[in-house]
Amino acid sequence: MVFLVIGLIGFIGIHSVRIVAPDWRLTTIGTMGENKWKAIYSIVSLISFVLLIYGYARAKIDASQVYVPFSEMYHVVLLLMAIAFVMMMVSNLGPGYIKRKFKHPFLLATILWSISHLWMNGDLASLILFGTFLLWAIVNLKSALGRPKAEPVEPLIRNDIIAVVTGLGLYVLFIWKFHLFLFGVMPVM
Repeated sequence: MVFLVIGLIGFIGIHSVRIVAPDWRLTTIGTMGENKWKAIYSIVSLISFVLLIYGYARAKIDASQVYVPFSEMYHVVLLLMAIAFVMMMVSNLGPGYIKRKFKHPFLLATILWSISHLWMNGDLASLILFGTFLLWAIVNLKSALGRPKAEPVEPLIRNDIIAVVTGLGLYVLFIWKFHLFLFGVMPVM
């Protein structure tokens, strides 16, 4: 459990600097330069991400059960994850109508991903991992909604179509092969 907690602290910590210390972040970027900041940010993110995955895999082996998952309603999770994949793709593409409507689609994807995994996993390791990401995404969303708005950009329906098609395509690949390959769990039996 130690590696999981250290990984979460590092990953959530570096991704929360903009929320808890925005002035320090800007001063540091101004002092060291944006490229150096991005390099340090990326290295800390990668190392802590590897630690949290390794820690979760180890902690899951003998984690105590905290609650009974709602696995008989897995179809709800399948729907939430399909939406999460689309939102993830929306966040990575140019302006579209979906991005305009939901403002912060990656945070929404993170919230849906967290809820889905909490829905299906009732052990302590899962509660710590997915619960932490859920709380972080909610706090980050609240913070992001309070920041000044960027100038509106003309949305393109093409970006929405690409996001939906690629998001659902990735989702199908994840259900079919990738989830089992990466995490050793088949999401649909």
